[in-house]
Amino acid sequence: MADEKTFNPDFVKNMFDLTGKVAVVTGGAGALGEACALALAAYGADIVVTGRTVKTLESVVGEVQKLGRKAMAVACDVSKEADVEAMVKKTVDTFGTIDILVTVAGLAKRAPAEDFPIEDFAQVMDINVKGTMICAKHVGKLFKQKKAGKIITISSVRAFAGHPGGYAAYGTSKGAINLLTKQLATEWAKYQINVNSIAPCIFWTPLTKEVLENKALYDIFMSRIPMGRAAIPLDFAGATVFLASRASDFITGVVLPVDGGTVAG
Repeated sequence: MADEKTFNPDFVKNMFDLTGKVAVVTGGAGALGEACALALAAYGADIVVTGRTVKTLESVVGEVQKLGRKAMAVACDVSKEADVEAMVKKTVDTFGTIDILVTVAGLAKRAPAEDFPIEDFAQVMDINVKGTMICAKHVGKLFKQKKAGKIITISSVRAFAGHPGGYAAYGTSKGAINLLTKQLATEWAKYQINVNSIAPCIFWTPLTKEVLENKALYDIFMSRIPMGRAAIPLDFAGATVFLASRASDFITGVVLPVDGGTVAG
């Protein structure tokens, strides 16, 4: 925390430094999870990445280690409380603490609302909403004891408005993430825990390649993005580091669109 009364240039110059911090990134095998993990590592954090299987996380661990930081992969289904509790314990046993949580693990399934399989709807809610809540709950307990911590949830531009593309589950789940973020922020502010969210627009990943390489679909999506392009995972690096660092110490309950102006337009 900067001095309350005087300008501290050393604090300002080093406010993004994450040296000595330990960050947990769920969904670390995905393009966004990897980008978040590497961005935090580049600023000095040691990284724990989680996913359903350790094998999918090995390349991310290797890339973090190339940056000179410690890294560990942990198998964890975020929708299962026992898995999350075990992951938190293993992280603390290995690294001594947790300072940053980024809840990237998520699932997207699309279908017309009238045909949406309820089991698919429930699965999206389980991973996106319940999974975020379980991770925040158990890491939040640790942060409460420390009276410090940064939680970054992952929302979406689909949380702000309906879309004709079959987003009854995904959009609804991300709308819930927005309110969950604000709820946790207001409950935990007294413990100096910051809870904020990043809301991406569509971005290039192996999962979106089929859509973004289809010119008709690409044009539809780009018509909603004033900057005229899809995001790339690197676009989220700055927001992740900012919300994880001391630079955001007085910011909580914010849903930050990283969307090329989608929400504004």
